[in-house]
Amino acid sequence: MQICDLGDMKLHYRDEGDPNGAPIVFANSLGTDLRLWDKVVARLPKGLRVIRYDKRGHGLSDCPKGPYSMGAMVRDGERLLDALAVKNCVFVGISMGGLIAQGLAMKRLDLVRGMVLSNTAARIGTAEMWAARIAAIRKGGMEAMAEPVLDRWFPKPFRATPEFAGWRNMLLQQSVEGYTGCCAAISGADFYTPTSGLTLPTLVIAGSEDASTPPDLVRETADLIKGSRFHILRKAGHLPCIEQPDEYAEILTKFLTEIAHV
Repeated sequence: MQICDLGDMKLHYRDEGDPNGAPIVFANSLGTDLRLWDKVVARLPKGLRVIRYDKRGHGLSDCPKGPYSMGAMVRDGERLLDALAVKNCVFVGISMGGLIAQGLAMKRLDLVRGMVLSNTAARIGTAEMWAARIAAIRKGGMEAMAEPVLDRWFPKPFRATPEFAGWRNMLLQQSVEGYTGCCAAISGADFYTPTSGLTLPTLVIAGSEDASTPPDLVRETADLIKGSRFHILRKAGHLPCIEQPDEYAEILTKFLTEIAHV
């Protein structure tokens, strides 16, 4: 159990692999914890320092009273990397984690030398959409939105597998305060203009069956970043690192090799 005390809160993280290797950092989607990356981490090349963490309100990290801001989410990641003496990492963010990646790259290029934006965008959804979700969950608990969220996450074939039950349980057991606090952070995040100024090496990944961040939306964000690489995973939904870990790890490793991070 690795816990980083940031002073006002504590974050749960894992720091694995080669402590002297090139660092790669993973940030999760809304409603999941760092186990989201288990299959991908197991398929990465040796020699990397692999860091992943539970953002505030999720997993084994503290759950401060919400609502949260995206600035606070970015600052949490920044403080964790500073505490772990991480420089020049490749930051991999999926969905909400992709917003954190963009914010961190804008703020601290000494920390981030490359990023992977997976199933995410410069802006996700509308303020009205997020307000409605927050209201529904505060009234009816996580069960009130679980099925619509899971429908957007996973294509029908994956929903028919035994593994699906575990991810459904992860979402249902999520803290209402942490989940709605992060919904508020996503609602207020609009990175179209600042992201268009980023020039660091970037891989952008979409899933062809993703109903949360559809491929066209993800590609639009890729087009904002000069020189970015775009890859679409066929038959994959919002969390392709779960559904297609072999191909996901393959394209991630290819990117790391191209930018001389492995």
